[in-house]
Formats: sequence, structure tokens, C-alpha cells
Amino acid sequence: MSDKKQPVPARTSPAPVKPQSNAGEIDAFIRQARTLAASATGSGRLILALDATMSRQPTWDLACTLQGQMFDAVGKAGTLSVQLVYFRGLGECRSSAFVSDTNALKQLMTRIECRSGHTQIGKVLTHALKQTAAAKVNALVYIGDAMEENIDDLAEKAGSLGLHGVPVFVFQEGHDSGAEKAFKEIARLSKGAWFRFDRRAAATLAGLLSAVAVYATGGVKALEARGRPEDRLMIEHLRGGGK
Repeated sequence: MSDKKQPVPARTSPAPVKPQSNAGEIDAFIRQARTLAASATGSGRLILALDATMSRQPTWDLACTLQGQMFDAVGKAGTLSVQLVYFRGLGECRSSAFVSDTNALKQLMTRIECRSGHTQIGKVLTHALKQTAAAKVNALVYIGDAMEENIDDLAEKAGSLGLHGVPVFVFQEGHDSGAEKAFKEIARLSKGAWFRFDRRAAATLAGLLSAVAVYATGGVKALEARGRPEDRLMIEHLRGGGK
């Protein structure tokens, strides 16, 4: 993947999406996300990688809202730089610059429209390896629902990320068994963690994403210091105790 930053095409006719999380869950998420500014310490770089193929369209806008709110809170503390990576269509895979201005990140995310195509997870993992070779990347978050690549190739790249200290936190949308097997292996080999991306439990998802952000800025010690249930769960997964 080229690191050259390319403009993201504007959405011309956005498809309506009906969020399936209720207002209470979203409000709970926003309240939880806003506490990050006071709890995250240190600084770090995180890559947020998204599957933007057509199968993700039904929940894309909701996902952008959740992710955007969480990274807004982290960004206001000035502790985390985030790079957006996404793939879609026929071989299209793009990356943004690392930004601490989360308004810019949110604008990028909300302007992306999903397009039919195969997964390109291998390109994402290769990109992360190149980025951390240039300057340390503390974590990679990947959100997707499918896997259409050679699992052995992905496993090799995931293992290399683990050796370079870049854990992959995989959030799986849906219940595809083949994808789940591959995603769990990527998480295990990279010394990261696998979780379900459950749009029906926005507050739970928010907590897990916040734990990733805290880990990226301060490591396990920061998770231990904050000590929330999601932090303890993340520590358990990082130490090999998660399923």
C-alpha cells in the first residue's frame, strides 16, 4: 500500500441508514466517551482500519458515529494520533495522515461510502508494518465482517505485527464463522484481542474501544490504573485469558 495521502471522494447520494441502537445506548456511549479526556495518559499512535465493502453499508453510519464520538474525547486530551485506513471496491485501499484533530478524522469517515469488493485485510496488516517501521504504532483497530483471503498469509503478517509490538484489536460485525476463525487468529498472533462489534450494545462497545485507546496511550499500566470493568477485560485478553 502506498502511504501517499489521497483525497476521499465526497458522498453524492448517501443511502439512508436506520440506526438500531436506541437513544439511551447512544447517550450512555457519549457520556462514557467524554470521560476519556481525564483518564488517558501519555501519547500514542493508533491505526483505525475499516472494511468499507458493501456488506457494511447497513451499519456504516452508526459505526462512524460511535467511533467518531470516542476518538473525539481522546483527541481533545491531545494524547492520541489516529490514522484512518479503509478498503473497498476493486483494489481500493487508502490511508489518511495521522491526525490528532478528530474533527478531520470524523469528516473523513462520514464522507466514505461503501462499495462492492473483496476484503483487503492483508494490505492493512502490511501497511501497519510499514508504518511502525517508520515510527512506532501502538495498536491497530480493525472493524469488519468478512474475510476472503488466505488465512496463512494473514497469520504471517499478524505474527510479524506481534513481534513488532503492534497488537491488533479486531471488532467483528456479524457472525460469519470463517471470518471469526481468521480474526481470532490475527488477534492471537499479534498479541491483541478479538471482540464482537455489536450494534445492539453501544455502551459495551464504547467501553471496549475506550480501553483500546487507553492502552495505546499508556499500555497495560494505564488500563490497570483506570481499573474499569472493560479495562480488566482487555487486560485479561491481552494476557491470553480471553476466549
